[in-house]
Amino acid sequence: GMSRRNGASDGLLEFGAADEAVDGVAKGYHDFGLQPRGGSRGFGEGDEETVEFVASGPRAGSGAAVFQRGEPVVAPAAATGERSVMVTDASDDGSGATHCAGCSAAFSFSRSKHKCRSCGAFFCAKCSAQKRVLPAHGASPVRVCDVCFLRIGADPASDSNASGAATYFADEATVRRRERHLAAMEALNRVYKAKIKPVETAFKYSSFYASELLDGDFLSRPMVLLIGQYSVGKTSFIRYLLERDFPGQRIGPEPTTDRFLAVTQGRVDRVVPGNAAAVDQARPFSSLTKFGTAFLNRFEVSELASPILDAITLVDTPGILSGEKQRVERGYEFEEVVSWFAERSDRILVLFDAHKLDISDELKRTLEVLKGHEDKVRIVLNKADLVDAQQLMRIYGALMWSLGKVVRSPEVMRVYLGSFWDKPLSATGAANAELFNAEKQDLLSDLRALPRNAAVRKVNELVKRARLAKVHALLINHLRNKMPYLWGSKSKQKQLSARLDEEFLKVQKAHNLAPGDFPSIDKFRAALAAHSLTDFPKLSSRLIDVMDGGLTRDIPKLLLQLRDDGGTSAEADPIASAAVAAAEQNASNGANPFAAQADYASGESWVVDTNAKAKWDNLFYSLGPSGSPEALTGSKVRSVMLESGLSNEVLRRLWDLSDLDEDGKLDADEFALAMHLISLARLSGAEAVPSKLPLAFIPPSKR
Repeated sequence: GMSRRNGASDGLLEFGAADEAVDGVAKGYHDFGLQPRGGSRGFGEGDEETVEFVASGPRAGSGAAVFQRGEPVVAPAAATGERSVMVTDASDDGSGATHCAGCSAAFSFSRSKHKCRSCGAFFCAKCSAQKRVLPAHGASPVRVCDVCFLRIGADPASDSNASGAATYFADEATVRRRERHLAAMEALNRVYKAKIKPVETAFKYSSFYASELLDGDFLSRPMVLLIGQYSVGKTSFIRYLLERDFPGQRIGPEPTTDRFLAVTQGRVDRVVPGNAAAVDQARPFSSLTKFGTAFLNRFEVSELASPILDAITLVDTPGILSGEKQRVERGYEFEEVVSWFAERSDRILVLFDAHKLDISDELKRTLEVLKGHEDKVRIVLNKADLVDAQQLMRIYGALMWSLGKVVRSPEVMRVYLGSFWDKPLSATGAANAELFNAEKQDLLSDLRALPRNAAVRKVNELVKRARLAKVHALLINHLRNKMPYLWGSKSKQKQLSARLDEEFLKVQKAHNLAPGDFPSIDKFRAALAAHSLTDFPKLSSRLIDVMDGGLTRDIPKLLLQLRDDGGTSAEADPIASAAVAAAEQNASNGANPFAAQADYASGESWVVDTNAKAKWDNLFYSLGPSGSPEALTGSKVRSVMLESGLSNEVLRRLWDLSDLDEDGKLDADEFALAMHLISLARLSGAEAVPSKLPLAFIPPSKR
């Protein structure tokens, strides 16, 4: 006997049957009324449909009858407990699907339709809320139904245990951590726009130092910059990590890479020219336009699908050549471009050839540009398999001696030895195979840790930027107050510019600032020459207070969430340790010990803490909710929302974000979320409200 359940002609068709009926089902499937998707078409030539009968019970695992284009074949069973019949059509856009294949609920305006990327059937949002990494769809997780989510997760073949460099970054825990860190970076972006950027804009920070931060700077993947002389193996190193060729690569013994090449994740293999990449606000390369067309013509973005590129972005650079002519005729300042990438990189790999250890004047200038980023720099001694053990020891000593004369750092730089390409080790260095393998694993582990610590490093960079912006604003305001009211402003500005060291000291003492927060006097003087002090506005104390609030309250909370999420530790990232300690101190002073921090261990704390939830609950019940569960209609909430003073357009967007189940009402949790969003919009502006709710904004009962 066979019965149909959860059936829909455009979705997943499931039948339950006794074991004895398997052969009968396989022989007479048309007798049961099973029709392929698309109407009355049969299973003839050219059809894309597949019908699969999977056995269960004692015969589970023995095989399944699969009909494809009219021909039955036997395939291994993919499920246990119940046999199922699945009809899929890869070319179907879902226009004919009217009901969810899981719960049989009808699709409507409020119940959207989603396609499972594994089985191809269409489900509602509740039945397809999970994501899995499917090889056919690249390295990024894609939406699948609940059944496929469990099936893929339970299938040992779906686990990646390969030892290759590319698959080293694709485990599920890493993917989920990146998603949580992405939500944290969106929150950090809102803090920057609402509390730090106004100070930068008012006092023209971007014309003195770095350009303003865009969305792409916060949401970009960790960046790894490769630097070295020509033919040291930079491009081969990238190919070794990707385990495949990539668009735009040029490998050879002569100077081959003549441009900056950013290797990023993409659905298809292609090369994006620099001018096009620079105008794309979603990429972190928009501010490269300041280097001009000459540089953008020598800059490209290579896109391809690779698991490692889901975690990091690799930047290949032109080989550094000896000779003044090479530097002058590039058409752009090579050292300044390297400095731009170094500021935004999470790791800087400087490669050396074991046979060419000389550090030219050009390479020396490039290494000096990296001053202040010593914590990011790692040295790679490549092609080490071409020398024996005794020669390798001497080469290592000579390299450290050469670096000691160039790099002014009290700490010893980490050096990785090996042969980082896809060829086997040479016979000369085969005796060091165990050493090279250990060094390779250490380097891959270092790169793999970048996504985990990237969020904290971005917080650290933003804190440094905010401190410099505060000092810059105080300096400009101090100099502006010394300007005459009527005439003689130009001569007075020249006098102030000549004695900037004295003025810096006055500002430092007046505001109790650290000397390390001040910019270079020479660079500040050069940038100030292009501006008139009378053009700057008077500094408002409120701007500084708002910025200080972001540094002492908002950012420490983000750090605590990242730490408890396993995102960092003092051992894994020493730079974050002091910031995390400060965050703990700020959180412990006057904070409710049973508030949001109590849920941090789960990694999914709600932005509405206990005190705020109690306040909004009192307001919620005072408005007279009704129904089961109790909820407020739009007419009851309208007056409360209008009291905020926000525009109808903003309030309409906040309602849509808060009505998570789209039933036209707000329950207690949704009402608390709506009040929190209104408070956020009033405090930091409507642009601070996310267009899509991060996980931390969604109430635990709605996740």
